[in-house]
Amino acid sequence: MKKLSLLFAAALFASCAVEKQADLVVYNANVYTVDNAFSTAEAFAVKDGRILETGKSETIKNKYKSASELNAEGKFVYPGFIDGHAHFYAYGEGLQNVNLVGTKSWDEIVKKLIDFATENKTGWIIGRGWDQNDWADKEFPDNQKLNELFPDRPVLLSRVDGHAAVVNQAAFDAAGIKGGQSLTGGELETKAGRLTGILVDNAVDLVSSKVPAATAGQRRESLLDAQKNCFAVGLTTVVDCGLDYPTVDLINKLQADNELKMRMYVMLSDNPANIDYLFKNGAVKTDRLDVRSFKVYADGALGSRGACLLHPYSDKPGNHGFLLSDKKHFAELAEKIASKGFQMNTHAIGDSANREILNVYSKVLKGKNDQRWRIEHAQVISPDDFSLFGQNNVIPSVQSTHATSDMYWAADRLGPERVKGAYAYKQLLDQNGWLVLGTDFPVEDINPMLTFYAAVVRKDSKGFPASGFQMENALSREEALRGMTIWAAKGSFEEKEKGSIEAGKFADFIILDRDIMKAEPASLLQTKVLKTYVNGEAVHNDTAN
Repeated sequence: MKKLSLLFAAALFASCAVEKQADLVVYNANVYTVDNAFSTAEAFAVKDGRILETGKSETIKNKYKSASELNAEGKFVYPGFIDGHAHFYAYGEGLQNVNLVGTKSWDEIVKKLIDFATENKTGWIIGRGWDQNDWADKEFPDNQKLNELFPDRPVLLSRVDGHAAVVNQAAFDAAGIKGGQSLTGGELETKAGRLTGILVDNAVDLVSSKVPAATAGQRRESLLDAQKNCFAVGLTTVVDCGLDYPTVDLINKLQADNELKMRMYVMLSDNPANIDYLFKNGAVKTDRLDVRSFKVYADGALGSRGACLLHPYSDKPGNHGFLLSDKKHFAELAEKIASKGFQMNTHAIGDSANREILNVYSKVLKGKNDQRWRIEHAQVISPDDFSLFGQNNVIPSVQSTHATSDMYWAADRLGPERVKGAYAYKQLLDQNGWLVLGTDFPVEDINPMLTFYAAVVRKDSKGFPASGFQMENALSREEALRGMTIWAAKGSFEEKEKGSIEAGKFADFIILDRDIMKAEPASLLQTKVLKTYVNGEAVHNDTAN
C-alpha cells in the first residue's frame, strides 16, 4: 500500500510538472536555432510572444501545455529573416506605381507607361526599376518620346538603384528647371544644349521633391502592401534605410494599432529636420520599432557612374564619379552623431567614397569600439583600406545580390584588377568576424533566398558563371544565414531580442520546405516559405503547400 502511495505521489508530481502553460508549442521540427554554437533542436514553446525553451519534442511537449500546437512534420524552422538594408516604405510606394524592373528596352517601358496612364487618368506618372545595362542599347534613354506622349503630365522614372532618373519636359516645368545649372553631387545631362531628361544623383531631387505628397491613406496602404509581400518571403524584421520622421511617426502608430506587425529598424535620412527630431526626442524604442541612427550618402551608384572612384572609370576615361556632399559635411556630421551616441550608417560604393568615410569614421571612433557604425554597400574597396574596417570596428552592411546583378558589367566599369576588390564579402567579414546582409530592395528582389544563394553560390538564377563570380569571396552557408539573422540583428543592436531561436527572444520564426543548409545549390531558389510567425502569431501561411 505504501509503495502504491509513493507511485501515486510521483505520478501526481509528474503531472504537475507538465502544467507549465504556453501559447504555442512547435514540435517534430528541424530547428536551426542560430545560437552561438549553431545548435539544432526539435521543438520549442512560446508564451507572450517570446521563446520559453527549445529542446527535444518529447521534452517540450511533456513540460508545456498549450491549446495551440504545431506539428512541423519534419519541416525546417529558422529564425525569421532580417533584411539588414532595404527600403521597405519605398518598396510599398512602388507597388502603387509603374514597375519597370526587368524591362528589356525603352520601347517596353513606353508601353507600360501608356497602359498605366490609360488606367490612371490624372496626376504624375511615377515608375521605378529600369536598368539600361539590361538593354541591347546600353545608353541612357532620351525623353523625346515622353514629351510627345505626355506633354501636359509630369513623368518621373527612377533607375533601379534610385541614383538616376529620366523625366519629361512637363516634369522639368513643374520643377522650374530651365537647364544650364550646375550642382554639387549631381548632373542634369544635356546634349547639343538640350536637356535629355536624364538626372543623376542630387539632380533627381530637384524633380522628385515636386511630386505631390502621398495622402495618409496612400502611405498606410504602401506600408501594409509591403508588409504582406515581405511576410510571404520570410522576413520578420526590415531595416529601412533613409526615412523622414513623419513616416516614422506613422509607422509607430500603425504598429501600436497592431496593423503593422513587421518589426522595423529605421535609419533617418541625413537632413536637418530629422537630425533635430532625433536629437530633441532621443531614440525611439518599442518591441517593433527602433530608431537610433542616420543614413548618410557619400556617393552614387556604379551602374550610373556616380560612384566616386580613386581612378577614372575604365569605360569612361576622365570620369571619377563624385561625392554627394562636401567632405566637411561628413566630418562635421560624424562628430555631431557621435556626441549624441547615435549610429552613423553611410552609403559608400566607390573606393574613393569608402576611403573618405572610413577615414572620417577613424578620426571619430579612434580605434576599437562597440558603436557599430556601418558602411552600407562597401562595394569597391582599395586593397589598402580593408584593414580600416577592423581597426575601428566599422561594420560592412552588404547586399550579395548586387554582386550577381553587376557582375556582367562591373569589370567594364572598374577594369580587371580593381574589380577584385569589389563585392569582397569574405574579406570584409574577416575584418570583424561578422557582417550584415540585406537586399537593398526594391533595387533588388525582396526574396531573402536570393541573398543566401548569391552569398554562397555567387551565380545568377541560370547558373552563370559556371565556376561562380569571384568565389574567393563567397560566404559559407552558416555565415550567410547568420548574416541574415543574428548578425543583422547585431548590426541594429538587437541581438539580445531577435535573430535566433533562444529562450527569452521574440518568437519570430519561419518554416521552410527544405534544409537550406544542406540542399543542392541549384534547388535553393525553389525554397518555399510555408509559414511565417512574428511574436508567435502566424502572419503568413502558404495554403498551397
